[in-house]
Amino acid sequence: MNLRVVVKKILFLSLMLLAMNANAVSQEPEEVIKETVDGVLERLVAEKEQLDAHPERIFELIQELVIPHFDFSSMSKWVLGKTNWRGASPEQRDVFVDQFRTLLVRTYAKALLEYSEEKVQYNESTKNPKSNLVTVKTEVQQPGEGASIPINYRMHISGGEWKVVDVAVDGISLVRSYRGSFASEIKANGLQSLIGKLTEKNEKLASALTGGN
Repeated sequence: MNLRVVVKKILFLSLMLLAMNANAVSQEPEEVIKETVDGVLERLVAEKEQLDAHPERIFELIQELVIPHFDFSSMSKWVLGKTNWRGASPEQRDVFVDQFRTLLVRTYAKALLEYSEEKVQYNESTKNPKSNLVTVKTEVQQPGEGASIPINYRMHISGGEWKVVDVAVDGISLVRSYRGSFASEIKANGLQSLIGKLTEKNEKLASALTGGN
């Protein structure tokens, strides 16, 4: 085959791949966060009476609007750390991801049920040129003259979509905070003990949110 033809074919395929990658991500990270946050807040206002009467319905809302935009598998790996993740059995990994997801959902649910129509401001994002990580910055404006609270979402591309891998509230990273406390528990009592305590904590959170029902 003619060399020029081969080169042209390679260039054509390269351009096709670039085009595919460019179109693979349907939304920018800022759009994902804004649509998700605005959608959740709108539903909280619209369904306030139902949620007051049946707080357990908040889980359905989170499952529908929030869960799809978080990469819990990556978050679980980072929060356990490489050594602990590699040392875990496949079953322990699956259970940990499930319990860690449940912990975050139920903690988030409690915060949402306490929502009192605070406003959210969307600020300029920052991108890490050495990776595909982007930090989407927001601020929750407190009622009255209270100081606004910065909430930043760290995101990466997973499966062709931007997904959250960490949340920092007022400068405190969720992943780093849990990583420190989880590492201490694992060092003292092992991973299985941590999983047991997470399961117990999730049951208490669920009971508190639903009034023991």
